[in-house]
Amino acid sequence: MTESESEILKDRLKKMESWQTQGVDPYGARFLPKTSIAELVQNYEEGRKIIIAGRIMAKRVHGKSAFADLRDETGKIQLYTKLDDLGQAGFDQFLNLDVGDIIGVEGGLFKSRTGELTIRIEKFILLSKILQVLPEKWHGLKDVETRYRRRYVDLIVNEEVRKCFKLRSEIIRSIRNFLDNAGCMEVETPMMQPIPGGARAKPFKTFHEALNAELYLRVAPELYLKRLLVGGFEKVYEINRNFRNEGLSVRHNPEFTMLELYQSYADLRDMMDITEELISGLVSKIHGTEEIPYGEKTLNFKRPWKRLSFYDALKEKTGVDWRNADIRGEANKLKLPLEEPCEEADILDALFDKYLEPELTSPTFVVDYPLVISPLAKRKKEDPAVADRFELFIAHMELVNAFSELNDPVEQRKRFDEQKKMIGEHKTIDEDFLMALEYGMPPAGGLGIGIDRLVMLLTNQHSIRDVVLFPQLRPEKES
Repeated sequence: MTESESEILKDRLKKMESWQTQGVDPYGARFLPKTSIAELVQNYEEGRKIIIAGRIMAKRVHGKSAFADLRDETGKIQLYTKLDDLGQAGFDQFLNLDVGDIIGVEGGLFKSRTGELTIRIEKFILLSKILQVLPEKWHGLKDVETRYRRRYVDLIVNEEVRKCFKLRSEIIRSIRNFLDNAGCMEVETPMMQPIPGGARAKPFKTFHEALNAELYLRVAPELYLKRLLVGGFEKVYEINRNFRNEGLSVRHNPEFTMLELYQSYADLRDMMDITEELISGLVSKIHGTEEIPYGEKTLNFKRPWKRLSFYDALKEKTGVDWRNADIRGEANKLKLPLEEPCEEADILDALFDKYLEPELTSPTFVVDYPLVISPLAKRKKEDPAVADRFELFIAHMELVNAFSELNDPVEQRKRFDEQKKMIGEHKTIDEDFLMALEYGMPPAGGLGIGIDRLVMLLTNQHSIRDVVLFPQLRPEKES
């Protein structure tokens, strides 16, 4: 804390004590607003009596009169008062307010000479005294870490940030409406699981003392949602958190929000249709057009979207037939940087990241994935060497992963055994899931959509931290 900040804090503590001396609780009691600022703007009525609450964002004093800007969740409005309206004691109290104080106001609505919507204060009450100082300008690039660590301040002073998170809420609500109207049922599956399954990812570990058991925060809800298909529910979805004990980046947060959807009697083609309809509908609803800006690019969501075959596209870029190649040897020839230990699946992922992902700007379905990196997907009937799977890429980001679900318990056990050989003995096979498949799971299509990345695209944000209210951060350095 600087010397000037320290002095301001002392001054505001004195003001707080002054309010208390006058018999005013600076952290006041219940005060329910009767309206919002947005509603006042929409339904203006001269002289209308108003009861409203909000935070003072600016204050201007002109002799025996004063103005202030009041903001609530929905907008901003001007306040006006003068000595004759409040009396000397009340006017002095109003002058004693600081920018950032939260107050309740009663008064009449009118328009100023310049046409600005204004409330003439008849009575006000202090509801919460600010002790800190709001920044006059909140420079996002300069103070980026502070913005994320003190999101509450970011939200107070940055209107664009508030709009972004309101839009996130609207997007999730629209997704739920879309799925509910399609006859899907929203469910909840365990966050703590005895076996982390459904994705190749490093889990977070925890320990349940009462059970004397090691548990894992889930990396994906997939295997539990499929159990529900076995049980007879035909269309289920979940919008909730996944946790992966991996690195931080502009596209990765260890705790992230996913939509996972499973539909009995469907397959990959149905998941493609749902994906296109859902996302293009969101784009049109939010932007009113099929083309939207993303950074310096323009993304075109006109249907149908492009399809790209994994092996064919990789062969075109590298000149190597990766289906039949010595994968490690060819990767070494290309000087592909690899982290050991490294398996075939890791090499194929690295090849895709280097040669294909940078090319994928407008919506593109990458299809025909290698079976080795798709242990939960059916084989493609026309080409059994690949999985009946797609991933959707937009603006060089993977947004959706989907496939025709493998429901053959014998084949699934074989895939799990092969995966365990590749990953190592620490990989635990979910025997209960295999047993569930033995009771019969209908053919099904499934998909997962990264909600955080989808919000990034729809709000033109380029870091996942700008669409997650409280992103995970590295420990703050001591000053």
